[in-house]
Amino acid sequence: MGKKTIRVSDFSGTVLQPEDEVVRIVVLEHPDLVAGPVQLEATPVEVESIDDAALDVAVVEVYDQHDGEPRRVVLTASEFDSMATDTPMAQLLKTAERVRPPKARKSAERLDYGTIEHAGKPHRGRVTEEESRLVREQLDEVNKRLADAGIRQIDPADPEHAARYGFPTAS
Repeated sequence: MGKKTIRVSDFSGTVLQPEDEVVRIVVLEHPDLVAGPVQLEATPVEVESIDDAALDVAVVEVYDQHDGEPRRVVLTASEFDSMATDTPMAQLLKTAERVRPPKARKSAERLDYGTIEHAGKPHRGRVTEEESRLVREQLDEVNKRLADAGIRQIDPADPEHAARYGFPTAS
């Protein structure tokens, strides 16, 4: 018995043909998003108005003296601009002190993909037998961890994943 995978647009449910162009949409934040970023697939026509619907927003972090962690706030750019009453916001943003990103560690810690904590994460190196075994034997746990981290999940029906992790392939 063989399996056949049919891809459909997440937006409309339309069946996608192998030759169809597909657009990948990664949802980073949404009120209904509970477990981190997710990805959706659609046709270019289905998302052609996405840029027209985009809002001009300001995303800011508010550091309060009483709270240890900052609050992230999204508001329209015009609402944010109106808060500057002495100097126009455009001028303030040009002359404001720059925030420097934290420095990266000089020696990146090597991950052991042969552990359940890291098995199945995308990487360029060779997949060890231990990683393959963990992915095959504990696929549900691996996929839940990957989904929680916003990383693509492993699909045994995907020929690339099947070859990489040693899943049986339909002949």
